[in-house]
Amino acid sequence: QVQLVESGGGLVQAGGSLRLSCAASGRTFSSATMGWFRQAPGKEREFVAANRWSGGSTYYADSVKGRFTISRDNAKNTVYLHMNSLKPEDTAGYYCALRDGSLTRNALEYHYWGQGTQVTVSS
Repeated sequence: QVQLVESGGGLVQAGGSLRLSCAASGRTFSSATMGWFRQAPGKEREFVAANRWSGGSTYYADSVKGRFTISRDNAKNTVYLHMNSLKPEDTAGYYCALRDGSLTRNALEYHYWGQGTQVTVSS
């Protein structure tokens, strides 16, 4: 059974940085796509970033491009979301997700989800 466990959220001032982690377990992930999504209170879940576990192209939302970077440690089965120059509008619950297949920004196409980690950016 696939499990995704996020960590690394917290409270940070605007302009600061955080690194979120998503530890995956339960099977091999060489054919998987890993995505990060976020959801603020009263808003729909939105795409943040995604890439293939095997490498290659990465997708970023326009709102985070140039500030957020996704990376992986294959030996640890862990995906990271490095978040720099954080803004108050980045405040949300952040979720990692996994699907078997190609890159997509569509949350409905991801099969497995973590429990989420809260990021709060103060102004």
